[in-house]
Amino acid sequence: MLKRKEIEGYQYFRLDNGIKLIHRQNSAPVSHLALMVNTGSRDEDLSENGVAHLIEHMIFKGTNKRKAFHVISFLENVGCDLNAYTTKEETCIHGTFLKAYYDRALELFADIAFNSVFPAKELEKEKEVILDEINSYKDSPSEEIFDEYENMLFSGHPIGRNILGTTDTVKSFNRNHILRFIKKNYKTSEIVIASVGNIDFEKLKKHVSRHFGLIPASDNTNHRQPFDFYLPRTQKEERDNYLSHCLIGNIAYQYDHPKKHSLVLLNNVLGGPGLNSRLNLNIREKYGFAYNIDSQYTSYTDTGWFGVYLGTDPESVTKAESLVKKELKKLCNDRLGTLQLARAKQQLIVQLAISIESGLSETLSIARAHLQKDHVDSMEDIIRSIRNIDSSDLLEVANEVFEPRQLSTLIFAGNKS
Repeated sequence: MLKRKEIEGYQYFRLDNGIKLIHRQNSAPVSHLALMVNTGSRDEDLSENGVAHLIEHMIFKGTNKRKAFHVISFLENVGCDLNAYTTKEETCIHGTFLKAYYDRALELFADIAFNSVFPAKELEKEKEVILDEINSYKDSPSEEIFDEYENMLFSGHPIGRNILGTTDTVKSFNRNHILRFIKKNYKTSEIVIASVGNIDFEKLKKHVSRHFGLIPASDNTNHRQPFDFYLPRTQKEERDNYLSHCLIGNIAYQYDHPKKHSLVLLNNVLGGPGLNSRLNLNIREKYGFAYNIDSQYTSYTDTGWFGVYLGTDPESVTKAESLVKKELKKLCNDRLGTLQLARAKQQLIVQLAISIESGLSETLSIARAHLQKDHVDSMEDIIRSIRNIDSSDLLEVANEVFEPRQLSTLIFAGNKS
């Protein structure tokens, strides 16, 4: 039996086995679907590091009734886009297709999520692909520094480990590692199916019930290791590169923290995607000390982190780092003026509205939101929350997150001339 609940403009069902469905109907010609499991690399033991990501690769390599070729071609032969990804906390399969293929997509999602066989020959090939992926990051210091920075921030904790794993762990994996991790973490109570597309909800319910309703119920009895200890660090590594890369930041708020939107707004003012961000104007444009500079805020279920990234020539690292800290200090000491605050809010609201125009972005966003909490905020709720932020809220957040004594810095120092 299915139970119905309306959540902030979204339609929501829960199957008897605990699998959740959330849907928003629209009139667009293209529809989007995601199956998200509440498990990722932070749920791995040290010896398992990288297995969640390996599973994401292997679910396309064959099921009880399909060879690898037929898994891919089943949707792509009718023009669908099929993909998957792994994060620290989620594993997601997603597809984009014409509305006529909803049932086809759901049938395939159920098959690969619950009936994959993980053939040994394909496993060995895919391990080589991932080893190449690990090595490719070493050739891209502007990407590698983010993984190393999280490892430094969350030192000794599973959430700090690289999603890809290490060369040694990936080489060690066999089929049993995969099966053990799935048995431990792929629970029906921890799965959300999210949909944004032009399909009647009653029809969608029937499709979901047919393909997922008979899967045995299973509850998650594993408890994630909480992150509760942070020690600021500064680390410098010599790299055989022409350019230097730097990350400066701190631990920040978890996914459902009441101050989250204030930090999102502050991050946008400081180093968001707009060319009018303070970091871009005052460090890149005014002084030319960075060829690339921005800031970001990443949230997890029980913690998060904020960081400023910059890439520059080795001679400018110290000056650029000093200017970044100066900008952070300004936000700790000086309130945004009334006009500045109004403009910042409007810019962020429009950016969010543009991002939600992507049906896929919305689908992935509501899937994650429903994994993390029992409701999905409507766009109107988010806008209302942003509009209610005042300058004292931003000052308070800045002094919590940008506190100089709590900042951690990682530098990849280029040594080529």
